[in-house]
Amino acid sequence: MTTWTNWGLSVEANPARVEHPASTADVVAIVREAAAAGQKVKAIGAGHSFTAIGSTDGVLLHLARMHKILGWDMGAGRVRVQAGISLHDLNPILKRHGLAFPNLGDIDPQSIAGAVSTGTHGTGGDLHGISSAVVGVQLVTAGGDVLEIDEQHEFFGASGVTLGALGIITEITLQSVPAFHLHAREEPIALPEVLDRIDEHIEDNDHFEFYWFPHTDKALLKRNNRVAEGTEPRPVGRFKRWLDDEFLSNEGFDIINKFARRTPRLIPRINNLTASVLSAREYVDDSFNVFVSPRRVKFRESEFAVPRYALQDVLDDLRVWLDAGHERITFPIEVRFTAADDVWMSTGHERDNAYVAVHQYYKTDYREFFGVAESIFTEHEGRPHWGKIHTLDADYLRKRYARFDDFVAIRDQLDPTRLFSNAYLDRVLG
Repeated sequence: MTTWTNWGLSVEANPARVEHPASTADVVAIVREAAAAGQKVKAIGAGHSFTAIGSTDGVLLHLARMHKILGWDMGAGRVRVQAGISLHDLNPILKRHGLAFPNLGDIDPQSIAGAVSTGTHGTGGDLHGISSAVVGVQLVTAGGDVLEIDEQHEFFGASGVTLGALGIITEITLQSVPAFHLHAREEPIALPEVLDRIDEHIEDNDHFEFYWFPHTDKALLKRNNRVAEGTEPRPVGRFKRWLDDEFLSNEGFDIINKFARRTPRLIPRINNLTASVLSAREYVDDSFNVFVSPRRVKFRESEFAVPRYALQDVLDDLRVWLDAGHERITFPIEVRFTAADDVWMSTGHERDNAYVAVHQYYKTDYREFFGVAESIFTEHEGRPHWGKIHTLDADYLRKRYARFDDFVAIRDQLDPTRLFSNAYLDRVLG
């Protein structure tokens, strides 16, 4: 029996078989065969979702072989790619053609289809998630048909964030922007100082986020802004990058978490020390090199989008619970921002958001902390990231998405037998 696990080791599945298609025609053949045999079908990329959104006991399609660039429209800045290409591979290819994504998350192993389908977003008060760069999708439906959805198609609003519920995405056309450099500024700062100037930080920076160290009043502030065309890059030095991004954020942080599991009473002091040894740094580099950081310490994550005006109350409620001593948390709480978009199932649909993400080391039981955080988020109209841990169902989510029933209606048309469903989709879509 084949066993599949996701990156965070939070989900395990036993598919009947695993297929490795290399083309849309391969996917069509596999889908038709599975449908005839009465087997479910799910596609995965890097498996970086913490939920069971890609889990199946039927046929698992691993899209890693579908990694080709299919065409360019340089005049329009558009590129058509196969669904399995990773952001890690795609970003430098875009750069060689003088192009880039306008915004990215902070990791890049995900396949483009996985990042789009689950609503990966990044940060920027006037910017959107990756799905807003999608201008065309090729989809293999439950009937084994190939459907092309462009900006004029009636299903276009549903095609940005599909949750894998409408069919198997095989090709995507993306709208890029001219390649750009970012000036990155990172500095330790007192949390109250960040919150007192939150609107200013959002308005004055292209990309702004911060990390709050639980059980302390300390934070790490990150501001990234475009520089004038022609500005020479000044990347982080090799030793400084190794020290900050490899040793302190990965090898050293893994050691800290292993130690903290044995002595949780010391976690507040550890967090204070960790935040205190951080030093400020500035550099200029390609946008994707600034956005993306290595993340090799395994963890579990829950993240919710809440209305921006609710952020202070959300953080206050989290602080009250943490200060009561219920649990000691080593991972910083991450806060990011995006603007409202028009993608039906995007967490940013028609709403400017703050995103609050909580994490736990993968060997630590996350359920109590994430459960409390979820109850706080939902009190403030929170929308869960589709690829991160939550317990919500269709009854709750229907209230948070104005086009929820429209999306489900399209699902009914394209997959009436629920060939592409699983327990997660049954819960969140009904």
